[in-house]
Amino acid sequence: MDKLLALIFALYLTFCMPVYVMAQDLDNNNYNFDNEHVLSTEELADPISKAPASNVATTENYYIICKGNVIKVAFECKFLSECAKEGERIYFYVPKDIITQCGNIVIPMGSKVCGYIRGVYPQKKFNKNARVYINLDTLALPDGTELPIKAKPFSKDFSLVENGWMTAGKLAASTVGLGAVGTGAGVGLAFIPKPHKIAIGAGAGVAIGCFIGLVTGLVTPGLKYHAKQGEEIKIILCDDLWVPKNCIKEF
Repeated sequence: MDKLLALIFALYLTFCMPVYVMAQDLDNNNYNFDNEHVLSTEELADPISKAPASNVATTENYYIICKGNVIKVAFECKFLSECAKEGERIYFYVPKDIITQCGNIVIPMGSKVCGYIRGVYPQKKFNKNARVYINLDTLALPDGTELPIKAKPFSKDFSLVENGWMTAGKLAASTVGLGAVGTGAGVGLAFIPKPHKIAIGAGAGVAIGCFIGLVTGLVTPGLKYHAKQGEEIKIILCDDLWVPKNCIKEF
């Protein structure tokens, strides 16, 4: 009986104690957060339209930018979807201070936001634009402090993709371009048998050319995703972001 009890105790020490210690370690890692009490809440200054949230909580030591807030970041360098590869790191910076309506800086200008590319889908026929999916995981403040962040592009499917105006411009260019070709062809045909029917030929040419241009624009591949250095995008926080107050230097 004593041997059986000793065996059970040994098994407990082997399997249960590490789990208990690990749980204690996790609690210790979150100690600062668990012991923070919200003192006040305020709104971001100039919140992004349609952002699910714009509130910031304040504790004694932290600003908590709540999940659902949307902020602007800018590309550190030129980005081309056709050159991007899954798993590569991608880098942005904060172009201007993110502040609250009370004037508190919660993310300083010049902070770096980086992450990785988790998927690249090239443009396809029938005017389907290229899409790049990224996860942003690190916020580096100007003083060198690195914070974990969970964020994605603020778009319909959380991807980097050319906006609707660019797509509309592509279709318009195709329609107008082939419309002009059709006009020329219509005028040329009108001159051959009956020169006085130039206007009729031109009108027919415009209609036919524009129709062909529109159809061509719709069935050809969509746009690649291109961004210039410094071009801004909107990102949405997928989790609360805790920013230590002592890491923010105001000048």
